[in-house]
This record gives sequence, C-alpha cells and structure tokens, in this order.
Amino acid sequence: MAEPGEPAERGDGAGAAPIAPHPSRSSVPWRTILATIGVAGGTYIAWLLVIDLQREITWFIVAAFFAVVLSAPVDMLVRRVKMRRTLAAFIVFVVGFAIIGGLGYLVIRPIVNEITKFVNDLPRLVQDAQAGRGPIGHLVTKYNLVNRAKQLEPKLQKYVSNSGSQALSILRAVGNGLISVLTILVLTFLMLVEGPKIIGGILGLMSPERRERVGRLGRNSSRAITGYMAGNVLISIIASIVTYVGLLIFGVPFRGVAAVWVGFADLIPLIGATLGAVPTVGLAFLHSVPAGIGMIIIYVVYQQFENHVLQVTIMARTVKLSPLVVLVSLLVGVQLFGLLGALLAIPFAGIVVVIVVDLFQERQRRRAERALILPPGVGVAGEADDQSGPEALSGP
Repeated sequence: MAEPGEPAERGDGAGAAPIAPHPSRSSVPWRTILATIGVAGGTYIAWLLVIDLQREITWFIVAAFFAVVLSAPVDMLVRRVKMRRTLAAFIVFVVGFAIIGGLGYLVIRPIVNEITKFVNDLPRLVQDAQAGRGPIGHLVTKYNLVNRAKQLEPKLQKYVSNSGSQALSILRAVGNGLISVLTILVLTFLMLVEGPKIIGGILGLMSPERRERVGRLGRNSSRAITGYMAGNVLISIIASIVTYVGLLIFGVPFRGVAAVWVGFADLIPLIGATLGAVPTVGLAFLHSVPAGIGMIIIYVVYQQFENHVLQVTIMARTVKLSPLVVLVSLLVGVQLFGLLGALLAIPFAGIVVVIVVDLFQERQRRRAERALILPPGVGVAGEADDQSGPEALSGP
C-alpha cells in the first residue's frame, strides 16, 4: 500500500510509471505571444517609416547606384596613380560634369541661336504677316487670323493674369528637383569617399569565411551594376547613330543636336526611345512632311528592335542575365515603381541572380564536403545505404 504523499502505482506488480499530475492552468506561452505582438508592431512601424522616408530612401538608392558605377574609375586612380581617394572622387566628378556639360552645350547652343534669331526677326515677321506677305502672311489673310487674334486677346490676358499661381508651383517643383539632384550628388560623393571604410568595418566584424563570401557577393553585384550601365550607354550610342543617319538621309538640319538628345533620353529603358523620338519627329516635320513620315517609320521599327532584340541581347551579355529575365524585370519594375523601377530593374535582377547563384553554389559545396567527411556506406543524407544481399552477409 502506498505511503501518504507517494504516487499511486498499478496493482499488477509490474512497477508501472506513476500517474502524471494535471498540468497547471497558468502555463500560457506569454513570451511567444508578446514576441509575436512585438514583431508585428515593429514591422508596422518600419513600414510607416519607409512610407514617410520614401523620398530620402529613393535618394539613397539612386546615389548608391551612381556610387557603384563611379567606383571603378575612382579605384583605378587610387591603385595606379596612388592618389588619395577624396581627390580621385573629385577628379571623376569634375570629368563627369565636363562631359555632361559639353553634351549639353551641343544641344543648348543651336537652340539659343535659333531663339535669338527668331526674336530679332519677330517684328519683321509680324509686319509681313499683317500685310499678307510670305507664307505666314498668306495663311493669315486666308483664315482671317488677325481678327480672331483680337477676339481671343481678352481671354489671353485673363489666362496670363491667372497664371501666377501656376508659375509659383512650377518654380517650387524646379526648386525641389534641384534640391534632389544636389542631395544625390553629395550622397554619391560621400559614398565614394567613405564607402570602402564603412564596408571594411562591417566585414571586419565577420568571420573569415563569411567575410570572403560577402566580399565575393559585393564584387559580383558591382559587376552586374557596372555591366548594366555599360550596356545602357552602348544602346544609347546606337540610338544616336540611327537618329543622325536618318536625319542625314532626309537632309534635316540640327541632326547632331537631335542625336545627342535621343542618346540622353534613351538611357531610360523601354520609354526612352519614345521620349527622344517625339521632338525629333517634330523637327523632321518642320523640315518637310516626307522627312517627318520617314522618321516615324524609322523610330517605330528601331524601337521594336531595341526593346525586344537589342536591349535584351546586350543586357544579357553585360549583366549576365537571360533575355527572358531582362524583359520580365523591366516590365515588373516599370509597373511597380515607374521611372525609377525602369532604371533599377535590370541591376536589381542581376544582384538577385548573383545571390541565388551563390546560395546554390554554397549548398553544393557543403554537400560535397559532407560527402567526403562521412564514412563509406553512409549517404549524404546521413542514412545508411542498403547492404542487403550476399555482400552484406559476408565478412571482411
């Protein structure tokens, strides 16, 4: 018979285990519940911060993209010329601004000259039009444009008087754009100068094996971004050449300006060719109707060729992505993030592919090492091989 306080046993003499006490009703996993609530709340707060800091995050991403692209010439000056990194970054910035300024001068100078010429000739053109002389005067007389202009004069004055608020909003937008550009430039310069120190400090906190792996991922990702930029510049050069040759065939003036403009606009994937083609086609129509129609045909054919063949093929070779991945990443990026998504879709896809490939290679390497360490007769999965049969029964 069991003593008081001792657990009762079965009476079958087999020494059965004692009956377990009833669990307490207070055993609620409060730590798990509180941890789940904390993770959900932290995720929500982080999402709110991302929404509030969306503009600043965009600046940081764009600056990081440019810093990675410009890091190659900066590193070359530091290694080969033995130059301080701050001075090397400053020289790269000055050279980049000089190139952009030179191309902008090629575009702006002819436009300014033509506007100045038009302003100087405007009184004579107005007098000829009112007198019915010249091609404009013939149209003015035929359609009685002078009387119609007088009828529209009050409406034009009212529109001009009410355009002050619109001008203020335009100036505000221009100011915000300038602030964004200056902020991105400053961030890019600081990343070029301080980036290696920060990355080196972070890598120094890791183990040697992890440090080597993260460094390899960073180098491969940088190559993907640099390859994307090189491929994009090559496509823009091809678009400029096509524009110049097309305008040259039809004898359209200012073809150099139009070619430079198309090259700049074509840096934007998918829609860049269209943005560059619209003013160029208008310029061709000002020269002659056949020239305008011919340039429309040239751009329609070239844009299809660029979007589905040229861009996909070049990006597949420079960023090391399959044509299908390039096209899908462009479409998804444009749909989700608009212009910024179009600019960063291909390099982001290249970085994702680099990470996936590294994870796959690391898994294969670990499986190979595990197969070498395990003794014979044990599979990679850790289970003993099936050795039934005469070989299993026979001794050594």
